[in-house]
Amino acid sequence: MSTERNRRATILGALVLLLAACSPGKDDVEKRAVERWNYLIARQADKAYDYLSPGAREMQTRENYAASMNNRPVKWTAAKFNRKECDADRCKVYIDVSYSVVMPGAGIGKPVEATSTQSEIWVRAGDGWYFLPK
Repeated sequence: MSTERNRRATILGALVLLLAACSPGKDDVEKRAVERWNYLIARQADKAYDYLSPGAREMQTRENYAASMNNRPVKWTAAKFNRKECDADRCKVYIDVSYSVVMPGAGIGKPVEATSTQSEIWVRAGDGWYFLPK
């Protein structure tokens, strides 16, 4: 009887580990947030669109989102994960984003370079974490 109980406990433990491995963890939100920014940096906002929450994707087409994001005067140059504050299905993610932008009157066409920390809300929906735009 003890052997059967041990076998069941082992199987149950393996199933719990398997389910935990399949469900999106909070480390995934870090990775996805930086991936989204890397697509924006590469001016591939059509790919960043897939990181938007399902509701946000219902509100605008991939083409409109890509055109809006790719045609901004700012040039994003790098993104680095800073930190996150999470509960069960929601994370506030802080990303340090470096950028350059040509400012009128700030030198003759020379870009101003800076880094700012962007705070973003990410939500767990179904199979993963998604960016929830403001």
